[in-house]
Amino acid sequence: MTGTTARLDMTMMYATHDALRRDAERVARITARGDDDPRRLLRAAAGWEMFKSYLRVHHTTEDDVLWPDMQRVLAGRPDDLALLDAMEAEHGAIDPLLHAVDAALADRESGPERLGGLTDALVTTLTGHLRHEEAEALPLIGATLGEARWRRFGEEHRARIGTDVPRYLPWVLDGMAAERAARILDAMPEQVRADYHDAWRPSYAGLAPWGRGEEA
Repeated sequence: MTGTTARLDMTMMYATHDALRRDAERVARITARGDDDPRRLLRAAAGWEMFKSYLRVHHTTEDDVLWPDMQRVLAGRPDDLALLDAMEAEHGAIDPLLHAVDAALADRESGPERLGGLTDALVTTLTGHLRHEEAEALPLIGATLGEARWRRFGEEHRARIGTDVPRYLPWVLDGMAAERAARILDAMPEQVRADYHDAWRPSYAGLAPWGRGEEA
């Protein structure tokens, strides 16, 4: 995905979306495995916890900051306001699926039978939402939202990540093409780049978030 829409720099928005897609695909691969219990693999994966955490940060920041600002900007434009309502409704359909997958992981009796269908629904719902947002909502944001309000969204998103930045940034860049990752890092302060290369990325790699052999 590209990183700019009209006047606004959406580099990290698209990078986060792509990281969420990447991990959704990993979840699907794990639950489709036949050589081990996928519930055990997913329960043990730090990547599953990071995926849920960063997805929730991303969506709640949109719901609490971005969509309300857009509603103010788009007052009197019912078709565009309906699109924002659709974005919130799609968010609302995803979180129950995360809870349902966790419930299936904890259920020793019927959990294995339900897990595959639930993860398929999660992947389909999430990736469909991301496509919808990128096709319609992000161009609308780029055409109508002021830079100050866009910065406010980014600042709040970073604040909600908080002290987890040393894990979040390697998570976003995990598996990304080297040139694209370099462009993202080049826009960051020198100390952040140094910390990423010297400490954050090695620590993340050592964590093996999805288990050895599941990182592709």
